Amino acid sequence: MAAETMKSYHSQIQEALDDSFLRQTLDKFAVQYKANRTAIFADMNERELIAEIAAGKDESMGRLEELYAQFCEQAQKKGVIVHRAKTAADANEIICQIAKDNDVKKIIKSKSMTAEEIHLNHSLEAEGLQVIETDLGEWIIQLRHEGPTHMVMPAIHLSRYQVAEEFAKATSQEQDSDIGKLVKVARQELRAHFSTADMGISGANFAIAANGSIGICTNEGNGRLTTTLPRVHVVVAGIDKLCPSIHDALRIIQVLPRNATAQAITTYVSWITGSTNCEMTEDKKKVYHVVFVDNGRTDLLKDPKCGEVLRCVRCGACANVCPVYRLVGGHKMGYVYIGAVGLILTYFFHGHDRAKNLVQNCIGCQACKDVCAAGIDLPGIILEIRARLNEEQGAPLSSSLLGTVLANRSLFHTLLKFGKFAQLPVKSGQYVRHLPSIFAGNQDFRALPTIASKSFRQRWPQLAPEVSQGSVKIGIFSGCAQDFVYPEQLEAAVKILKAKGAKVVFPMEQSCCGLPVEMMGERKAAKKTAVSNVKAFHEADVDHIVTLCASCASHMKEHYPELTAGEGLESQTKAFVDKIIDFSSLLKNVLNVGSADFNNNGDKVAYHSSCHLCRSLGVTKEPRELLGEAGEYVVSPEEDVCCGFGGTYSMKFPEISGELLAHKLQGVEESGAETLVTDCPGCVMQLRGGEEKRGRKVKVEHMSEFLARNLK
Repeated sequence: MAAETMKSYHSQIQEALDDSFLRQTLDKFAVQYKANRTAIFADMNERELIAEIAAGKDESMGRLEELYAQFCEQAQKKGVIVHRAKTAADANEIICQIAKDNDVKKIIKSKSMTAEEIHLNHSLEAEGLQVIETDLGEWIIQLRHEGPTHMVMPAIHLSRYQVAEEFAKATSQEQDSDIGKLVKVARQELRAHFSTADMGISGANFAIAANGSIGICTNEGNGRLTTTLPRVHVVVAGIDKLCPSIHDALRIIQVLPRNATAQAITTYVSWITGSTNCEMTEDKKKVYHVVFVDNGRTDLLKDPKCGEVLRCVRCGACANVCPVYRLVGGHKMGYVYIGAVGLILTYFFHGHDRAKNLVQNCIGCQACKDVCAAGIDLPGIILEIRARLNEEQGAPLSSSLLGTVLANRSLFHTLLKFGKFAQLPVKSGQYVRHLPSIFAGNQDFRALPTIASKSFRQRWPQLAPEVSQGSVKIGIFSGCAQDFVYPEQLEAAVKILKAKGAKVVFPMEQSCCGLPVEMMGERKAAKKTAVSNVKAFHEADVDHIVTLCASCASHMKEHYPELTAGEGLESQTKAFVDKIIDFSSLLKNVLNVGSADFNNNGDKVAYHSSCHLCRSLGVTKEPRELLGEAGEYVVSPEEDVCCGFGGTYSMKFPEISGELLAHKLQGVEESGAETLVTDCPGCVMQLRGGEEKRGRKVKVEHMSEFLARNLK
């Protein structure tokens, strides 16, 4: 059954990939958003502000019950009726009862993701109530009977021609596809509902405990009309929207619009305080209710590994920068909530079965974490959910087998040695000529490399005597790909380290870093590999541990302290993590490599900034400096956008991986570069395989190969 569900999900993904308008729209938006966001944050200390927001949200969530009690006290003094709904069903029942008690027939709504979360419209309509969405995008998708594809821009997936068709059906008149005219049609159709509705339902960006006020950020005037014109106003908000004071809200407002749409501030920021200032007539005051929705939030708050997701301010930026969302849109990358945070919230709010396939569709590029307005470790939480799903529902056979193999170093290396001979019937030069039928048709977007005839660890005894002396002692962490597939990359690194007078060691007991099994949710195997590697390097007593794979480096730095916890290796793990350094940083910041070390032949060289290097490790300057010193560095479009590898992701979602690869290689071609360099062997595998398949002439090299080739 699970296999059939995944097969259906792949069909949906392919359907989205075949939607040319969706692709063009999201592509254009992603490029513009990034440039505009950079500009709008130019005069701010973005990281400092995000850290303050994260700390503030954590502090608020730690005082949730206190803030709720304070809000109730202050709001009730001002005539507000406050409710607390434990579940989505409870919230819907409360709001339906409010409608009955007030003889409501027609309801208008301004945009609310919490209302979407609890499927409020379905419950209201089941009671015979007329419900009209008044946000332009929400009204469009309501006409189409579908959910939002983005938290801030719910109808971004639709063309003006599709909207014109929907408006024609709604008005029984042909409609021009001109955007300005379509907006006028919407305004004309919706305006009458504002004046005749009995109830207005809004969401809330903030619930201020100090004075019982609600804050709403919108870009359309419908929010204010919805909250003021009807005789009944109901606010539906997650209980996580509580914050102590308006100061906390204003701090978030500095980031929220900038992150959501690259605006300095939304068109409208509305503050609503009590019902006494909204009198309908002299003898009848407005009825005002606030419904706080729990729906699992207080349980989530107690979760030590996932609770920080409640910091989310619903800006939608995690989707804006996600390379997968950019290709398939929110309907294929979420349930109600979309993007990285949507994958997580689906698990907690809408069921583990709905989340199982969705959480696999994260490539782990770290872009969402890098841009998050509240500093949430979104990729880390997704990995945690994968591990929990494996424990709850059983891991797929493929991941269980991989976990078993990687957790046993000797078994892993034995199988790789066997694979060296087993590949001979399908080997053609350095590449696999054709894959077994189980993979055929899925991986043909790139050529895959063969296992090297002699691994790096087999070559090491001959290399070791050449680098046995030096003032700086450097340990090499090889990782799987460079040890067994690309040992020449490590040899190139050894050549450079030798030239700079370093002593190099290679602990033979080291194994895979464990990232592949961590990505698949095989937590036990990841723990075993972490423990094994920490112990292997403890005896080496090196000054630095260099890895030529940024993915290995970031995984070990971020996850090894947790993975080795309880094993009595705290001090050893800390020393291990502190010594890890990427290759480019080692050369520039430790060994002082510069232009004097290279014969610069003027090769035009482009750079692919691997995801984990530029975001997880924050290394951006050093690689580009090295390229400029050893060649002519040329900038290609979107250097830091994922190439589509993502380790096992490219095997699980080849249709998406292939599209990301094609986009990356097109950008390199536009740059006019002769060589493409990256710091990650996985990226080399993806990019070089793509070039080989397409028969193009751009040479793909690891940083170590390029520098060694130009070394004096």
